[in-house]
Amino acid sequence: MDAVFKALADPSRRRLLDRLRDRDGQTLRELCAGLDMARQSVSKHLAVLEGAGLVTAVRQGREKLHYLNAVPINAIAERWISRFDQGRVDALADLKRALEQPLMDSKTFVYTTYIRTTPERLWQALTDSAFTERYWGVGFESDWKKGSPLVWKQGGATMADPEQIVLVSDPYRQLAYTWHSFTDEWAKAVGIAEDVRAQIAVERRSNVTFDLEPRGDQVKLTVTHDFDPEGILHDMCSQGWPPILSSLKTLLETGEPLAAH
Repeated sequence: MDAVFKALADPSRRRLLDRLRDRDGQTLRELCAGLDMARQSVSKHLAVLEGAGLVTAVRQGREKLHYLNAVPINAIAERWISRFDQGRVDALADLKRALEQPLMDSKTFVYTTYIRTTPERLWQALTDSAFTERYWGVGFESDWKKGSPLVWKQGGATMADPEQIVLVSDPYRQLAYTWHSFTDEWAKAVGIAEDVRAQIAVERRSNVTFDLEPRGDQVKLTVTHDFDPEGILHDMCSQGWPPILSSLKTLLETGEPLAAH
């Protein structure tokens, strides 16, 4: 967390985070536009933000796209929020919402966290319902082979559909699958209003990808969720991913997930 506070202490780096909050997924050239900083300076600031986990860079062809990552801010809030008075809680919540809030024209969300575990253990936590039900409240049924069906279980509801499949299965390195179908049973189980369910049900089905990269005694986990840019699901899921990832990290590092709020 020292690296996070150090990164946030610099006004130029906060300005870059603001730029990514306004429009996620920018190249270095785009971030330099309109700034009174040399390209080399912007690049150095981005390196500090990446090192602190506040920015995630993803290669797309010859371009390198930069995304705002809210997980470190969420971790800070989870660690100390109960020790602050209400005024400070509100201030932290405002900062968290500002960093996590996507724009309506954004179609991709990228989150990165570092977990003190092994790739094998993390893969198990992503695929074994004994783990996923503890930190996520979701169970899966699948053999986790590419093209295999994937059954979701949440809140007592079961979601199965021919389009719910495993897209990529490279054990201990990369996992990708399509998001679940928004059935009436699921909506009733998790308390989603029918008008909202109907709206997200007609959106293009989204995909989520988990990239695992060993880093010493830790694993860098990058979660990329691709949404229909015209829909509202990205707005809903962006609020859910940070606490899920924080709870996953806590479970693997301490043996217990974060308490449900």
